[in-house]
Amino acid sequence: MLLLQLPARDLLRLHERGLLISHLSQRYRLFNRAPVGENEERAWQASLVALAGDLDECGLGEVRMFVEYQPPLGEEEAPAYPPIDVMLVGRYPDSDRDSVLVVELKQWSAAVRSTTDPEKVEVAGLGAKKHPAQQVRASYETVLAPLGLLHDLTLQVSGFSYLHNARDDAVRDLLDSVHATGGAGLYFTADTRHELRRLLLQSFAPGDNSAAAERLLRRIGIRNTPLLEAMVRSRGEDTVFTLRGVQRTVADQVRRDLERMHRDGATDKAVFVVSGGAGTGKSAIGLELHNHLSNERFRTLYATGARAFDANLREHLGMSEARFRKEFKFFRDFVEPPAPRLDVLICDEAHRLRERSTFTAFRGAPVRPAGTRPQVEELIEAARITVFLLDEAQSLRNDEVGTRRLIIDAAERMGAAVRTYDLQDYYRCGGSTLYRQWVWDLLGLDGGQPRPWVPDGLMHLELADTPSVLEKNLSRELDAGASGRMVAGFCWKWSDPREDGTLVTDVRIGDWHQAWNAKPDPERRVKEYADNAPPAELWATRAGGRRQVGCVYSAQGLEWDWCAVIMGEDLVRRGDRWVAQKGSFRKRVDGQGYDVVRPGSADPRIADESGIGFARRVHHAYHVLLTRASKATILYSADPETMDFLRTVVPPVDLHGLRPSGGGAPGPPPSQRLRRPRGAGQARGTRRPRDVPAEPQPGLFDVSTD
Repeated sequence: MLLLQLPARDLLRLHERGLLISHLSQRYRLFNRAPVGENEERAWQASLVALAGDLDECGLGEVRMFVEYQPPLGEEEAPAYPPIDVMLVGRYPDSDRDSVLVVELKQWSAAVRSTTDPEKVEVAGLGAKKHPAQQVRASYETVLAPLGLLHDLTLQVSGFSYLHNARDDAVRDLLDSVHATGGAGLYFTADTRHELRRLLLQSFAPGDNSAAAERLLRRIGIRNTPLLEAMVRSRGEDTVFTLRGVQRTVADQVRRDLERMHRDGATDKAVFVVSGGAGTGKSAIGLELHNHLSNERFRTLYATGARAFDANLREHLGMSEARFRKEFKFFRDFVEPPAPRLDVLICDEAHRLRERSTFTAFRGAPVRPAGTRPQVEELIEAARITVFLLDEAQSLRNDEVGTRRLIIDAAERMGAAVRTYDLQDYYRCGGSTLYRQWVWDLLGLDGGQPRPWVPDGLMHLELADTPSVLEKNLSRELDAGASGRMVAGFCWKWSDPREDGTLVTDVRIGDWHQAWNAKPDPERRVKEYADNAPPAELWATRAGGRRQVGCVYSAQGLEWDWCAVIMGEDLVRRGDRWVAQKGSFRKRVDGQGYDVVRPGSADPRIADESGIGFARRVHHAYHVLLTRASKATILYSADPETMDFLRTVVPPVDLHGLRPSGGGAPGPPPSQRLRRPRGAGQARGTRRPRDVPAEPQPGLFDVSTD
């Protein structure tokens, strides 16, 4: 758990505008399912502002404040320690080292040695309390422990207590305590603020500290490496995922079941059904299992229904075409069961299962017969263990039938043991659970009601007044080194490219015109697109794709730093409800694109009312589009009434003033030998600096380079 992470200067800005406590309180309720107490709110108001003020006044306003970090423990990551009040994160002066200070904040104005318990101090109005140095030491040891946040790093890290309301004479007993030794025994009062500032200036360099903060967020598990980038970094050999909680439980159970089957010569079958929303780490489980089991020589295949994801993996993994096609499949590839049967088949995006496997006939290619049984049964039949990973809120097309219930029913018909799991932890959209819930409430996906966005320092949201502004704001971030794309609801027809390879500017809003990304072209009729436009499958990651607009089918399964989302008139706000609309279109007289006869959805694949219905599919499509960004979403609606509504739930950027800096995710500091100061009570020479292995460099999907 992390309530907030912001530069000290931004935390002060929130305080000045009366928004700090509401931000923290919303995050607290989200994590703890209970309102925050008045005492806690008063403590935040006083102590955080005092510390942030000291940082800002000595020129360190860009140092990041990680507020109320709750360290986890154990495989299930159940909280075992009290939250750390603040971790200050930045760069060490005149160095490329990251620097961290653990801070215990106290509002005490006086404290004396306890007469009943020498381990504690008496605080007026609060009774016997632990010496603050004990809490700093516990926090320090927690982050450096084998399961701790900083356990395998060597960097500048220490801690102190800050009693900003107290005078030295009123807390003299704290200094005389046996606990006031080592680095953790350091504390400051109102009388020694000048000494605190000296420590801060010794510990942090002024200027941008976002790279250090991003590195720490990734170690916490809030920022995960985007899925595709992680696979590219791995070059197909291993991934950079760390499975946590239920993710680890699923992977371990699959391995245990498989080992038992081989050990006992068992012929039984097992089906794992893993459900979770976008960004909960389903694909991380699948890819880790695939790599681990393949390395153990088990017959393991990975199947998906996402062509764009498949194509980008194929281009960037460094595998030969033959090897890739041997290990990665589509759901329809199992009409005939493999012989011998697989050990494990991993089915990602199982919400995209079809009722039957079918094949498109291309010119010159032999026609393959369609499947004769439900596709889900073909996949279960193909392996001893079949793992289905799905998110029913991403089901989009009329013919997508994959649900948890469908899979369980099929497994039971076939006599397979079924294990079901739900993933709750969230790793997409910068790890902002607040943003995920905001999207769900905006679209009413779980019965919630739209509410104003409250920034949490993890995810940024802004509204663009026009599509030109939206494109301009996104381009500024791309030029600064961030990854990003424009996407839109499928509300304009999608033309075939012209014979010369140029794309038709189908997406038209007033005087602003832009093209969809290239249409899928499985027969490769177009040899080369004009203006460096990439083929459909690679629009998301090739540099030439930055000028085109993607739809939900182009974006599903992918992620960027920034995502600019255009809401078309397939989903409009009327009064207090959303209205889904079907559009109609006619070919333009000049043959260049289509005119809109009636605004609304132009997607023929979701128009049917069967299954979950047209309106639900439109809501699902925007859920996908609004959750593609890892840092920031820019939002615009082509419908004026909907724009008026969005202005009530997306505050102006200058209200909060919290806009992330440009650029992609940071890599490690250049230096690979970093100094860790001695811990509390540690003797000189007892800890030797360790070499920190180099981490992969970022920017693999930097859209400014091809």
